[in-house]
Amino acid sequence: MLSYDTLFQTIEELVLHHSPSGVEEEIDRFLLDRFKTLGLETWQDRAGNIIAKIPGKNASRPIAITGHKDEIGAIVKSIDADGSLQVRKLGGSFPWVYGEGVVDILGDNTTIQGILSFGSRHVSHESPQKALQDNAPLRWEDAWVETKLTLTELSEAGVHPGSRVVVGKHRKHPIRLKDYIASYTLDNKASVAILLALAQHLKDPVTDVYLVASAKEEVGAIGALYFTQNNHLDALIALEICPLSSEYPIDDGEAPVLLSQDAYGIYDENLNDELRQAAENAEMPLQLAAISGFGSDASIAMKFGHIARAACLGFPTQNTHGYEIAHLGAIANCVTILKSYCETLFD
Repeated sequence: MLSYDTLFQTIEELVLHHSPSGVEEEIDRFLLDRFKTLGLETWQDRAGNIIAKIPGKNASRPIAITGHKDEIGAIVKSIDADGSLQVRKLGGSFPWVYGEGVVDILGDNTTIQGILSFGSRHVSHESPQKALQDNAPLRWEDAWVETKLTLTELSEAGVHPGSRVVVGKHRKHPIRLKDYIASYTLDNKASVAILLALAQHLKDPVTDVYLVASAKEEVGAIGALYFTQNNHLDALIALEICPLSSEYPIDDGEAPVLLSQDAYGIYDENLNDELRQAAENAEMPLQLAAISGFGSDASIAMKFGHIARAACLGFPTQNTHGYEIAHLGAIANCVTILKSYCETLFD
């Protein structure tokens, strides 16, 4: 149903649209246009979520499927007199993951480039950078962004405390490793690609289905909490990466993962059973896991009582919150499982 080449191309398009939490307009325009082109009722709510509705046979028990559209990065804390920027994390980002290199600074008026910098390596114990070589972790407090611009030039660009900083777009281009995709921000652009595939291929669901490209997930699932508070839903299914680590019994490859628990609590076992049945009906492999150090739109909304039934379907991913690697088959199989679920739900 979904070729790997097509899926790779869609994810690449999404990755190259910047969307740091709270400054997501670039990808918003893309998604609004894409969903409308597919003929779906589409809108953006007050929290910044992009929603596309697929009408079902029965509107009494609607469900939502979310894939968050925001990405992690950094936020400007202050600007030094020489035009360098002091930055801090936005979401779960680490400076050593990005390394020294080009970053894009999203000013109010224009996007400018800077260099994420850690200082020289040819130093002695007299320099603070020496500790970073030997015995101290690199923190955002130890890094800065060089712009070589004056304060006036930065002001004209609309750069100020609160401006967002992300990996430079030219560094973001995904690469193909056989049947794998490797890229920054697969979390969660690959899940948004699943939403777009469902928008194209899911034609006659049993109930109304809301495809929600949710906003500001990386800073507290803000978009999902707003949507679930203002819409009566029978169930919420979040699409996510699933971290590959020796502590979890998850295999790399094309089998998606269904979570039973994460750091915010348990998921609904009845809903999980329905998704397992949908995977079986579609003859799709499915792994089961309970993980920590992780949360999703679904688990957070369920924890705060916004939704009674929640689940999280993910694809195994290496290097999460870094230069991520995932099997294109696992991403594609999430589409197949969810299509099967939506077409058989409540029958």
